[in-house]
Amino acid sequence: MTVFGTGYLGATHAVAMAELGFDVVGVDVDQAKVDALAAGKVPFFEPGLPELLEKTLATGRLRFTTDAASAVAGADVHFVCVGTPQQRTSHAANLAYVEDATRVIAQHLTKDAVIVGKSTVPVGTAARLRELVAASVPAGIDAELLWNPEFLREGKAVGDTLHPDRIVLGGVSERSEAIMRAVYAAPIAEGSPVVVTDLPTAELVKVSANAFLATKISFINAIAGVCEAAGADVTVLADALGHDVRIGRQFLDAGLGFGGGCLPKDIRALMHRSKELGANRAAALLQQVDEINMGQRERVIDMALEACGGSVLNKRIGVLGAAFKPLTDDVRDSPALNVAAALHLRGAQVTVYDPEAGDTARRAFPTLGYGTSVDEAVEGSDVLLVLTEWKQFVDVDPQRLAGLTSTPRVIDARGKLSADQWRAAGWEFTGLGRLTA
Repeated sequence: MTVFGTGYLGATHAVAMAELGFDVVGVDVDQAKVDALAAGKVPFFEPGLPELLEKTLATGRLRFTTDAASAVAGADVHFVCVGTPQQRTSHAANLAYVEDATRVIAQHLTKDAVIVGKSTVPVGTAARLRELVAASVPAGIDAELLWNPEFLREGKAVGDTLHPDRIVLGGVSERSEAIMRAVYAAPIAEGSPVVVTDLPTAELVKVSANAFLATKISFINAIAGVCEAAGADVTVLADALGHDVRIGRQFLDAGLGFGGGCLPKDIRALMHRSKELGANRAAALLQQVDEINMGQRERVIDMALEACGGSVLNKRIGVLGAAFKPLTDDVRDSPALNVAAALHLRGAQVTVYDPEAGDTARRAFPTLGYGTSVDEAVEGSDVLLVLTEWKQFVDVDPQRLAGLTSTPRVIDARGKLSADQWRAAGWEFTGLGRLTA
């Protein structure tokens, strides 16, 4: 099989498919990325992936190339795992990479094949891609396009690929369904459920899942505002809500909100597509979800200003966290860096520390200051912001840190710190939607 695109999704998928026993060629236009992967180096941080990459390369079942023609010629199944970033001038998804990859695959086919879309795309895309395949495939070749959306979580992508919680197959024939069941035979044998459906439903599953999770986050953040106004504690409230099996506790942490390369762009793309289809209620709901989420960043900035007496000019602010969430070095649309940069623009001296995302953050925001440890971020700070919930930040000893600054003030923007423990250690503690007394 081939895997077109070797970013977070494609690299992980290629390695996992090789681990499952298939001969896999990862294809990318970026020679540097291909060379790095071929040498056993993952260009991003993903727990467990470097070890599995080295293991599968050693078997000879996995290789990487920029030569699309040779890769396609020898394969039976072709996965499209390229990015669908937001367009520069609208909320719509940029489908150029998906279209290019699909066209290249179709043009270079030398035998009957299945083309499997995994990229997150607006509903209706796959139907148009089928037309593109029909117009591009050589005469006498049977090429079938289906959709198999991905459900990877950054930081847990290896496990999510090898042991998926569901396998969605959209637009399959009897033949292509049999092929895909063979591809996923191992996880199916473990009990992963298979959902067989049409193309539009398969396209909507991933974006709908992301939209629901985003809505859940924005809901608890809206309630956090009510808690602050009423003197309630949103953390305890979320714990109580989470005991209801219909609701669950995951994604009910009030705080800085969601970011990254998926949720923000996916809900905006779904909002855009919903408007195109005339589904205005869905579009209006997603607009509110997006606005509530972005408003959390402003709320944390306001809390930092308040902690510093109304101005952060020439104040030293320590920031713990740069990645949009723990267990990744991804800083795309990172709320943490957004807040840090906004405070820097207001004249603050900001020092950011993240255990994995320091280098990627520095490339994205080179004007910020960066530390190499928690202590370096805390030392001499007028206020400390915890903006990414890395375990080492949650488990840190606040008593020891208190000795590093004459003004021990902390803002827990992720709702993960023990307020009682930090206050007992002498810190002035505030958090979104949490009791301040």
